[in-house]
Amino acid sequence: MILAEKTASCTLVVSKGQSRNPAKRALEQAITEAAASIPELDVLVVPHLYDLPKDGESIRRLREVEGDMILASWIFPRAAHWVLDRNGIGGHVGDVVLGNDDDLPEDDLSKDDLPNDGAAELGDPEPNGDAVQRVTDLNPRPDRSIYCIDLKVSETTADFVGEIHRILGLDSEPTSPLIDHRNGKASLPIVGGRIESVDETTQRRWYPVIDFSRCTNCMECIDFCLFGVYGVDGTENILVEQPDNCRKGCPACSRVCPENAIIFPQHKAPAIAGAQTDGDEGFKIDLSQLFGAPAGNDDPIATAARERDEQLLLAGRDAVGIDEKLKKRQAGRSAGPKDALDQLVDSLDEMDL
Repeated sequence: MILAEKTASCTLVVSKGQSRNPAKRALEQAITEAAASIPELDVLVVPHLYDLPKDGESIRRLREVEGDMILASWIFPRAAHWVLDRNGIGGHVGDVVLGNDDDLPEDDLSKDDLPNDGAAELGDPEPNGDAVQRVTDLNPRPDRSIYCIDLKVSETTADFVGEIHRILGLDSEPTSPLIDHRNGKASLPIVGGRIESVDETTQRRWYPVIDFSRCTNCMECIDFCLFGVYGVDGTENILVEQPDNCRKGCPACSRVCPENAIIFPQHKAPAIAGAQTDGDEGFKIDLSQLFGAPAGNDDPIATAARERDEQLLLAGRDAVGIDEKLKKRQAGRSAGPKDALDQLVDSLDEMDL
């Protein structure tokens, strides 16, 4: 087990799920109580991260957290990191081993083995050798680490507590008597545990989240979206200005983003919901029939235009289809040489499956 460098100050944030599934609630509670027994850790419990109102009590409390943060939530880690970021809770992507398929010895890890978030922060050039400037290059995040843990990767409390110990640079195996290693559940009551819980009423939301480690500020999303969701800040950087203007269930803008930088954490397709993908591969496969796209040779832009038209009609507005502006903006993308991933997708399309 690789131990992280020991942290001086750290807070565990447990973000509750949207459902009332008793098994999920029990897992959240067990992790919370077990973590409260770790002297190096403060514990904060909030409602579902994605649903939090921007000016609510939970976000206010999260902004007050100093030092490193460990976030345990029910959405993909990449999505969780950038939901925090959009609410003014910034930091660098911390290395999480639990649930990471590239669980290799530290000496064997290279930049090619890092998740896309980490590689982007290292400023890796694009495969063609041309360095692309990302928004995070122009606007560095605070000098602290945020470790996002996906609660979907295990049903055993001890797995999560073990990962917390690793992040904190403590013993690799949890030694707290609160953990029953046979089933990973808390076995004794907490006495004097430092648990702070924010009881805030929320409602389910649907809005895009921008991964600024990928975003190049090309403005494709603001040009494509006709519902006023996007805007620009004082430094002319793209932002989600009116998130609640977004049409529920519509991920069209994520399909036209050249960098796959737009996330919808609650979308059924993992690539759009923020799962780590190798380059464009996961996103392009997500646009196939496997993820609900219509049969035929429909491309991502046609799919996005159709999804946008559906929402325009539902809102009582006229459909626009693939307009001339969209055709012109996308011409450069389709005219470029095909890379290895494009060729892979083409070969999959040609297979008689």
